[in-house]
Amino acid sequence: MQANEHFKFSNGVVLAPLFAMLAIWTVFWVEVKLGINFNDYGIYPRRLSGLRGVAFSPFIHGSVEHLYNNTIPLAILTAFLVYFYQAAAFRVYVFGILISGLLTWLIARPSYHIGASGVIYVLASFIFFKGVFAKHFRLVALSLVVVFIYGSMLWYIFPVKENISWEGHLAGFITGFLLALAIKVKVPVEKKYDWEQEDYNEENDPFLKHFDEDGNFIESTEEEPENHIQIKYHFKKDSETDT
Repeated sequence: MQANEHFKFSNGVVLAPLFAMLAIWTVFWVEVKLGINFNDYGIYPRRLSGLRGVAFSPFIHGSVEHLYNNTIPLAILTAFLVYFYQAAAFRVYVFGILISGLLTWLIARPSYHIGASGVIYVLASFIFFKGVFAKHFRLVALSLVVVFIYGSMLWYIFPVKENISWEGHLAGFITGFLLALAIKVKVPVEKKYDWEQEDYNEENDPFLKHFDEDGNFIESTEEEPENHIQIKYHFKKDSETDT
């Protein structure tokens, strides 16, 4: 599979991030419109009723600022995932939400944990580690882009700031790493030039034959065969007539 066939733009690159943004903003709009609070549907660690938050917590946010801070990274990373790992995108999302949610339920403090930040850490971690493991130059470059844009997020997997679910961030980071190991993706075959092949022989290279041992260019002495054109003239004598 060539790179141009593997990394192909599709409608999902636009629709998937749009759907993710609409989902979290719609839930928040319903809360504001109806004057209700869905925080109780977040993850509450080590409580059976708190398990429902595994599925619901990524859609619940406590404020506009919380929602806004998660919207842009969620959209960008989702677009990256769908474009570069289209075949694996759905599995990464589903397993990412479930596994990171369960880990949060196991290790987090007794409190309601809400927000899409856990999913964001899943995506960032998966894209980074998968690019490193794949060793394809485009995917490695994508990993570096993720580090450049979102590298500072790494600090928030530690308890450096109050009122944030660092446990959810840590769970998402670990989940992304595990999914990068477990989920197999097809990596496009990089085009190799003749001189990169194992059986390459310099003596048979038609280009290198134009250079001597010192690297000097040798003009070709072979003369191209000339096409001789023969032109034959036919003279026709006019018949004379008496008047």
